[in-house]
Amino acid sequence: MPLFLIMGTVIYRGIGSITWAFFTRIPQPVGETGGGMANAIVGTAMIMGVAALIGIPLGVGSGIYLAEYGRNASGNIVRFTADVLNGIPSIVIGITVYALVVLIQHHFSLLAGGIALGIMMIPTVCRTTEEVLLMVPQSVREAALGLGIPQWRTTLSVVVPSAASGIITSIMLACARVAGETAPLLFTAFGNQFWNLKLNQPTAALPLQIFAYAISPYEEWHRMAWAGALVLILSIMATVILVRFATSRGMLKGAH
Repeated sequence: MPLFLIMGTVIYRGIGSITWAFFTRIPQPVGETGGGMANAIVGTAMIMGVAALIGIPLGVGSGIYLAEYGRNASGNIVRFTADVLNGIPSIVIGITVYALVVLIQHHFSLLAGGIALGIMMIPTVCRTTEEVLLMVPQSVREAALGLGIPQWRTTLSVVVPSAASGIITSIMLACARVAGETAPLLFTAFGNQFWNLKLNQPTAALPLQIFAYAISPYEEWHRMAWAGALVLILSIMATVILVRFATSRGMLKGAH
């Protein structure tokens, strides 16, 4: 019921501002009608690309370590760290990246935003990867080891491909989860009214643009904020639906 209420409200208030210009033009100055969020859409995609480059290798790698080699004190430390990191408020992660990256660079940047979201992805991907790998039957590992295959190669060539479906699902859901985060980006990417394709410059993002428009006193910007919210929600829903469809149809099956 809450989902239908949220979707109904966002669609009702935002659908009227969804035009071709919304996807192809940048925001207009105050007092001018029209414009769009093309720069924010591209900025969001670029930030998520940087986040994926950070979060996926570290998350999957740590998940593999926990499932296959983490039955010891160091594994318990990694699990504890991942669980704590997963519970840290996103704004705290944003402030931390601000202190460690933005202040050193002396300016906000797309890279800093990607680092913040990448850090948020790591614990989710890590723990779900571990759970998926633990579901692979032990007999699969024993069969490979019985053939004289080293454990590291058994893990990479047999176990991980067998769990590919679950790992890919966890990655896509983690991306969907962090795509709508606003607080970390306020301290890192900051926002930009113009185009930016450089890693070391402030960049627009849908959550930031929605926030800026929503708190403004201008009715036209309010309508654009609802339209941006609609696009963001539909993008997240499309990701979730795609994952479920592909999984149910066996399109993400791993090799056995």
